[in-house]
Amino acid sequence: MAGRDSGALSRHKGAMADGVLFVHNNFPAQFSDLAQTLVDQGVRCWAIGQNHAPSLPSVRIARYGLERGSTQGMLPAAIRAEADLIRASGAFRAAKVLRDEGCDPEVIVAHPGWGETLHLRRVFPDAKQVLFAEFFYHGRGFDVGFDPEFGATSDEGVNLVDAKNMAMALAYSWGDAIVTPTRFQASTLPPVFRDQARIIHEGVDVDVIRPGPAEPFELPDGRVIPPGTPVITHVNNQMEPLRGLHVFGRALPRLMAEVPDAQVIVIGQEKTRGYGGEAPDGLTWKEWVFRDLALDPARIHFLGKVPHARMLAALRLSTAHVYYTYPFVLSWSVAEAMALGCYVIGSDTPPMHDAIEDGVNGRLLPFFDVDALSRALVDACRDPSASAPLRAAARATAVERFSRAKGRAAWLEVLAEQGLRIPEPAQA
Repeated sequence: MAGRDSGALSRHKGAMADGVLFVHNNFPAQFSDLAQTLVDQGVRCWAIGQNHAPSLPSVRIARYGLERGSTQGMLPAAIRAEADLIRASGAFRAAKVLRDEGCDPEVIVAHPGWGETLHLRRVFPDAKQVLFAEFFYHGRGFDVGFDPEFGATSDEGVNLVDAKNMAMALAYSWGDAIVTPTRFQASTLPPVFRDQARIIHEGVDVDVIRPGPAEPFELPDGRVIPPGTPVITHVNNQMEPLRGLHVFGRALPRLMAEVPDAQVIVIGQEKTRGYGGEAPDGLTWKEWVFRDLALDPARIHFLGKVPHARMLAALRLSTAHVYYTYPFVLSWSVAEAMALGCYVIGSDTPPMHDAIEDGVNGRLLPFFDVDALSRALVDACRDPSASAPLRAAARATAVERFSRAKGRAAWLEVLAEQGLRIPEPAQA
């Protein structure tokens, strides 16, 4: 799909194109498993990320800082494009550092969402670019304006959202391949890019994240929830309405009234804003959602951000797991919940159609119907055995659609198609 810059810098004399350069603002992020797999199979790997990027021990990373901030008084719709170009300049400098050290990648694998790929073809003109498509913004029709409770989006607001795509659209126009995790995420791309997209979910480790016996779960105050207790779980990393926090919260009073031994576990960081808008009245979203709800504080447990193993332990204890989302990126947590064989009660929104079929491997309910969710939670707690077929089907779906091994194999196939030489893995 892409051409090459005829004025680009030439390949270093005597150098042989080899390996993969990963570019991600917060590397390794979605590329962690792929990068480690390539390193383990003998492929040279490098990375570019901003100063806060954690990286991997086995990957040489060139980090960059921001030389300047946004221009004061700029047209609001142009602010994001300028910020992306500032990051692109930083990534360009980092790329030259790597090139001078001998980096000459066959393939660049990048998340273009922060603009960092825009100048890389000048440094590595012969490298193929495989670009990750996480979410292409829309001023209307997807997450923005979905929830009428938080007001209509002005024309200026719509323009601001649409303008966030400028750097991504330019990056995709130069890409050689596009990879996106789900059909819904592919649908957010403009048609000219959508037809080029390969759908490959990076996956979860379904061999490790699998159904197993629940264990007693110790709460921060020392109390223990024993297996067999009716437990509702909700993972909401940013604790925000975009993932249905307000609908979930409002469904809980009826649950607690009608199922007096039910316990609720909520996992996520308390913030004033997440992917969506800012909470009203200077509050965090958790404070705003739960401030007027009649809930027994001894039975609802806000754990904050927890280690991954503790999250999985909570989900194994779950009678029903609630995952709601605006039309936005599907969270890893729902794939992990399905891999564990959880009974998932989700929102009937497009991202969830890539994971759950109502009545087959979980439930899908109208996003704003609080009564429907509260009834489903009460029913789940009163007759937990009724969800057994849905749990088994959820596990089967996770193995089929969200297996990390399958995602890894598909990614390696894309890279091989772009000319990367990948040695066979060493035999154990």
